[in-house]
Amino acid sequence: MALIYAHRGASAYAPENTLEAYRMALEMGADGVELDVHLSKDGELMVIHDIGLERTTDGHGRVCDYTLKELKKLDACNGMQTYRGVRIPTLREVYELLGPAGAMVNAEIKTTDCFYPGIEEKLLELEKEMGMAGRIIYSSFNHYTIANLRQLDSDVKLGLLYMSGLYEPWHYAKHVGAQFIHPFFPSLMVPGLAAGCQENGVGINAWTVDDPAMLELCLQSGANIITNVPDVAVQKRREYEAK
Repeated sequence: MALIYAHRGASAYAPENTLEAYRMALEMGADGVELDVHLSKDGELMVIHDIGLERTTDGHGRVCDYTLKELKKLDACNGMQTYRGVRIPTLREVYELLGPAGAMVNAEIKTTDCFYPGIEEKLLELEKEMGMAGRIIYSSFNHYTIANLRQLDSDVKLGLLYMSGLYEPWHYAKHVGAQFIHPFFPSLMVPGLAAGCQENGVGINAWTVDDPAMLELCLQSGANIITNVPDVAVQKRREYEAK
């Protein structure tokens, strides 16, 4: 059965990467959530997508230039006025919510603009502390980060994020030591992609799939789904499995 990950939570309906969005995703029946991780100035794991604060909060500048205390003062409603006053969560706070629910997590490590030395160790330490072992896939567009995680932990689950076409990406994934590829969803239409991954034991987590026709394609290919509309994806999976 294809798994459904709510992209930054149920981000079509609640402010992205907030506890409110994650809570809604669970209520909608998502199997897990996708989230994004930066480091604050004082080394706290913060859940927010952009390195800059302007798009999703009332702050200015870079996440990494502010302390946890300073970041917690910002409004993260992202223009959704009914959610005014929501805050940027720490990764610990997210795990406190998702842990008891048994939810899966796809944690994207945002080491493309800031390298964040030591972030991999912090992530693995928190995973162990919070009892989340086996329920987290770490992904990144920075594949050096993925390789570093593999060196630190031989059992950690890893996914390679990419935008454009990679030729036979299952070979590259196995070379880096990743169990999953995370392609932009149009890559699913590349002939032989799904079959090649399946034959080589590499899973696919496709992003960001909201259109019903593309959701159908994901289900047919056996790919897991990362979506802004988990309620739509859950219903589409239900209909597909009933055929």
